[in-house]
Amino acid sequence: MLRAMMTALALTLGLAACGADNIYASDEAVRKARFVSDQPPSITLFTVIGIPRGEGAHSALMINGSQRVIFDPAGSWSHPAIPERHDVMYGITDNFKNFYVDYHARQTYWVAEDRILVSREVADAAIRAAEANGSVNKSFCANGTADVLRRVPGFEAAPSTFSPRKLRDWFLRQPGVVSKKHYDGDPANNHDVLLRQHGQLVGYLPGYQRPDQVPSQ
Repeated sequence: MLRAMMTALALTLGLAACGADNIYASDEAVRKARFVSDQPPSITLFTVIGIPRGEGAHSALMINGSQRVIFDPAGSWSHPAIPERHDVMYGITDNFKNFYVDYHARQTYWVAEDRILVSREVADAAIRAAEANGSVNKSFCANGTADVLRRVPGFEAAPSTFSPRKLRDWFLRQPGVVSKKHYDGDPANNHDVLLRQHGQLVGYLPGYQRPDQVPSQ
């Protein structure tokens, strides 16, 4: 009986660990956070890649249309100033975009930023697809990202895969991709944790590497 109870408990915990988050920010929070970038409309694929083996660890999308959002399926990044609805994060200023990238880049991972310019209509279609997707289960980040892309005009051929590297390989074959690589060799340079500890809500600012260097706002 005890063994059966322990098995049932283990299954329950396992299912809970695989479940999707159901965070849903209020309409007011989403409205207040809205950020419109002056950059051209685009869809950016972020891929977190392990060092030194090169395995893919995470996939996410940054979409710049009528507003700029990040679709971070089953992601671990959050910030008190960034409202989230089912893996869609609002209010992605340049500051918080840098913060997001820096959170993932560390001694053991680098971040690929691959961007494709699109029309405003296509970018907004991508935002709607991300919003309609719902929360993604843990370990399904590449699959969830590809699901969203396949509902966007011009990206319908995105592969169904659980591999962030395979998804990136496909994305890089699309016309007009512009790529950046982000590295951070300091294992302690985790701005999300450091800024939370110091009560700061401002995120990462280029040129400021420590919380005590971030100017008050």
